[in-house]
Amino acid sequence: MTTEALERTKTFKPAEWIDAQPHYFLLLLMGALGFLAMIFYSWAHLAELGAEPTVLGALGKAASSWLTMTVAGLAMGLLIFIMASGMTLVFGLMHVLNLGHGAFITLGAFVGASALAALSGLTQADSLLVNLLAIALVMVAAMLVAGAGGLVFERLIVRPVYHDPLKQILVTVGGSIVILQLIIVFWGPNEIPVSRPGSLLGSFTFGDVVIEKYRLLAVVVGLAIYAGMQALINRTRIGLLIRAGVENTEMVENLGYRIRLLFVAVFVAGSALAAVGGVMWALYDQMIHSHLGDLRMVQVIIVIIIGGLGSITGCFYGSLLVGLLFNYLSLVTPMVAEFASIGLMFAVLMWRPQGLIPVIRV
Repeated sequence: MTTEALERTKTFKPAEWIDAQPHYFLLLLMGALGFLAMIFYSWAHLAELGAEPTVLGALGKAASSWLTMTVAGLAMGLLIFIMASGMTLVFGLMHVLNLGHGAFITLGAFVGASALAALSGLTQADSLLVNLLAIALVMVAAMLVAGAGGLVFERLIVRPVYHDPLKQILVTVGGSIVILQLIIVFWGPNEIPVSRPGSLLGSFTFGDVVIEKYRLLAVVVGLAIYAGMQALINRTRIGLLIRAGVENTEMVENLGYRIRLLFVAVFVAGSALAAVGGVMWALYDQMIHSHLGDLRMVQVIIVIIIGGLGSITGCFYGSLLVGLLFNYLSLVTPMVAEFASIGLMFAVLMWRPQGLIPVIRV
């Protein structure tokens, strides 16, 4: 070990690390508490079955349950992130609080359901690659429709209130009501079942560990979207122009760049990401209805607040925490799981009022 490494080891202070990396600390704490909860659950479950509980038996069952619920929790967290990413992107880059975001989640889900029905020949094929192609085409269709809707929404509703946060809340909520009513006109008020492609049904089983195939897809898509957003914003010329435009719009415009057009593109991209989230959630829940987006907006707002307003990285880790917490508790105490994310949000705000990673300008 080098002298520099030894110096870092000697000067390591847990309190400073927790303050600098609160998201990693909470993930580790969540995993540890989840495993502890699985031990107590496994012990009680073995006792209910009439078996004599042993420490090794409880630990073995707890380990398999913990791994199963951890993968499920990460997948659910990434599904939430996909839905929340568009809203946090728009707020972080444009300072627009779009509470109509849920309507675009719903729109994406319904367009996706219709596209899946139209591509039934591809979704019913035995090939995984063909099924994935069908889902990709469905996502593209949902993004195009939601993106076009986002363009109209930005021009008619959001643009006049760019610098008035209170009016943004009022008009975006009103706009979402209009979109939801149009969805009911086109697709009706009843629930619509959504079928997953055949190759994404079922699970992989490794001993007592069960991992759903679709959850693995959710993990891959969520990680890809997160990596793509980070690369676009931090490593491309477009991202540089957008961040510069947020800091000083007039200066960037005087340099000859049409920054207003870039802001419109950001809003359209946020709407398209909401649609992708709607498609993914529709395939996850396998049932859609006109209030799907409104219900998911509760989780979306919670993870954005936990992560820090406008922070894409904070939203990512906040989503993982909410997904893990929900899945751990859904096995141990299902009644508490529904409201646990609100408790987590309050706990984080009491500890760090600015959120885990408070980056307003991404």
